[in-house]
Formats: sequence, structure tokens, C-alpha cells
Amino acid sequence: MDDQDLLRYSRHILLEEFGIDGQQRVSAAHALLIGAGGLGSPVALYLAGAGVGRITLVDDDVVDVTNLQRQIAHSSARVGMPKVESAAEAMRALNPGIDIRTVRARADRPLLEELVPQADVVLDCSDNFETRHRVNAACVAHRKPLVAGAAIRFDGQLSVYDARQPDSPCYACLFPPDAEFEETRCAVMGVFSPVVGTLGTLQAHEALKLIAGIGGTLTGRLLMFDGRASRFDTLQVRRDPECPICGMHRQV
Repeated sequence: MDDQDLLRYSRHILLEEFGIDGQQRVSAAHALLIGAGGLGSPVALYLAGAGVGRITLVDDDVVDVTNLQRQIAHSSARVGMPKVESAAEAMRALNPGIDIRTVRARADRPLLEELVPQADVVLDCSDNFETRHRVNAACVAHRKPLVAGAAIRFDGQLSVYDARQPDSPCYACLFPPDAEFEETRCAVMGVFSPVVGTLGTLQAHEALKLIAGIGGTLTGRLLMFDGRASRFDTLQVRRDPECPICGMHRQV
């Protein structure tokens, strides 16, 4: 780290639990971010601001005017631009010293098989169950920690699924891939803009703790946010030994 880095990241370095060692781990880390929308926007900006050395952004969508109410990485001037490029532009303006790779594509199985093994932490900021299950399966297969969030209307939830820990559940333990869930989209149901900001910020919070090796994470707990009451609740969650995803890999 040079003098400019010491100055830029001084408020992290001043933290006793973080220090120079924690910042060096952050600077050496590679984060894979799936989704550059409502959740992905604050995640991208906070990871960039914190100095995560390499960040890969995956999203196939373009910026639409209806996004701007909540997707704070984008701007009116960038309507029509691919979201990954728009977010990268905002991230580079915040911190030009980091390496950002953009992938304008859906997070399908072959792409995840390529990208997940390269990452130190994966953040799922997608908006549909199919993608979430694909990301989870790849993280379990390659033993990568996953920080997964979701938000709709006034509600949100967040957890960390860490396949490196033998007792950690995976996303499929809580939401089985063969179960029937009603897919709810903000384009139909609406979403209160600070809710995605709250959950996305907490995703960045958990990811940076994982990278820096500080504090306890949400592994084994599901954090739920009620935006109407401004209240957080936490549920203990356990690994399902019969899970078709993590159960299979842990028996090998």
C-alpha cells in the first residue's frame, strides 16, 4: 500500500479489528457480483469505495428510467446503457484504483462455472429464484461463500451461505429448488427504494467482513427486514442433510 492508499482507506485502517492487514486482504480480494440493479447498486459502490481489488459485475439488462428510483449506481444520462457498464462508470469515478470486469450476460450455468471458482466471495443481487439457485449450486460446488439478498415491496431478507463450513445451510436448504414459490417482481408489486438500499448495504457489509476476516457473519441465520415497522428479525436456520444441492457435495 502506498501513501495514497493509506490516506484513502484510513478510516478502515483506524479500526482496531480491521487495520492494515484487513485492508490488504480487501485490496487482494476478488468479489463476484451477480446483478447490478437495486441490490447490486449499493453493493457495487460500497465494495468499490472499500477498495476490493477485483470486482466482476454480471448483468444482462440495460438502464431504464424506471430503475432510477432505487438503482443508485445509474443516472439519467446513462439510460439505455448496459447496467454493468453504467455501474462500472460510477465505481471508477469513486475509486479508479480497482480492477473492474463487466460481463453483460445472464448468469447461466456455464458462465458461473467459469467465474465462481475465481472469486473469493459471491454476492447474489439477482431478482429471480432460477438465478439464485444456479448461483447457490455453483458456490456449493466450488466451496465459495455466498451473500444472498432479496427485497420486494417493504420487505427484505439476507443471509450468508458458506460451503466451507460443515454446518452451514445453503440457499436450497431454505428454499428447495423443487418447491413452488410465487415469483414476485418489483415491476408488478412495487418496491420502496430505501429497502433495496438497506439490504444491498448489508450485503456489502457481510461480504467485507468475510473478506477481512472480522466479526461473525450471518451464516446459519436469516435476517429479515420489515420496512414498514423499521424492524429486523433473525431466524436460526439449519442445514438440511437431505438437501439435493449441499447434501450431495458434502457426502463426497
